[in-house]
Amino acid sequence: MQTMIRPALNILTNCALCRLKAAGVFAAMCACMVPNAWAGYDFNIPQPGTPISQQIYGLHMYILFVCAAIFVIVFSLMFYSIFKFRKSKGVKPDVNFHESTLIEIIWTIIPFIILIAMAIPATKTVLDMKDTSNPDITVKVTAYQWGWRYDYSAEDFGFYSNLSTPWSQIGQPGTPATEEKGKDYLLEVDNAMVVPVGKRVRLLVTSNDVIHGWYVPQLGVNQYGIPGFIKDVWFKANEVGTFKGQCSQICGKLHGYMPITVIVKSEADYAKWIEESKVKFGAKPLTASLPASASVEDANKKFTLAEAKEVGIKIYAANCIACHQTTGKGMPGAFPALSGSKVVQGPIDAQINVLLNGRPGTAMVSFARLSDSELAAVITYTKNSWDNNTGKIVQPADVKALRKA
Repeated sequence: MQTMIRPALNILTNCALCRLKAAGVFAAMCACMVPNAWAGYDFNIPQPGTPISQQIYGLHMYILFVCAAIFVIVFSLMFYSIFKFRKSKGVKPDVNFHESTLIEIIWTIIPFIILIAMAIPATKTVLDMKDTSNPDITVKVTAYQWGWRYDYSAEDFGFYSNLSTPWSQIGQPGTPATEEKGKDYLLEVDNAMVVPVGKRVRLLVTSNDVIHGWYVPQLGVNQYGIPGFIKDVWFKANEVGTFKGQCSQICGKLHGYMPITVIVKSEADYAKWIEESKVKFGAKPLTASLPASASVEDANKKFTLAEAKEVGIKIYAANCIACHQTTGKGMPGAFPALSGSKVVQGPIDAQINVLLNGRPGTAMVSFARLSDSELAAVITYTKNSWDNNTGKIVQPADVKALRKA
């Protein structure tokens, strides 16, 4: 029974029965702190939005109450014994439990029964979580440093989803935030994953680089994305709404900037979204940063300098700004400056190769996942911004030629 005390202590603070008792302590602590510091703090996991998350939530509360009951019983008996049989009252031990077979059996059997009572519903929940059979929809989720790609293979389109919180709210080293943080600060994306309500959605989760975690607590999903492997998981949303999550594995410098947004629509609205997405993303998907006229990849497209910079600045903000900064000055000793860079001001092919292949041994990863038009636009932007006034324009055909090489 003693072995059950420590787990009970660890989870006691989450116990619904103990919140009223803890309220006085927390009130005293908060009185010494900034008034709004604890305003958004929640003691429990989010309310469930799918059958699986409902099972997880129910299991969580069940085990919580069991452990709380163990805590109350064990410590009540302990404090009662300390008080009732204290030495100051002249009480002397007259019973010897040393090497008592009966006691050993009792405190082995009782925890065993408790663990079995927990294991049976837990096993059922885990088996239900792993049953990905008979899906209505399958979406492939690929993690990148630092964003997500969603492929709707049956509909022949896909897209990237990146953080859309403006850097003017986030701030950067040496450049404080200039805007007030929004309601969904660091949880907003440019392209959300969309699914229909009441349908069984199967996710095929993998990664392009390091281990990531696709985690949306209200949907009951926390699946690792592992390079070279495809893991599957499922959910079925009970109601229309928006559900948010984040990468759950520390995956690098911008780990905290990998939000997930899932929008659950009615079947009619979902069908409409599918048709719009086929037009918007096309058979060779791009991010939403490209204008409508360039939404379908066109290797023969010819950017003007103004068009390329307009598109490029959005791609730069979504993929490059965290390391190389809004000023293009980078972070000395960590990330090189693009402003005045010999690579940026040099031959077009050299910079294209860096973005396609990355730089092994450094934090510069490959951005080959971006389309030819996107790479052409962002390279053109860097070549004609800050202290770089090369006047050079990179076209999608230039990127396409080196991508095949």
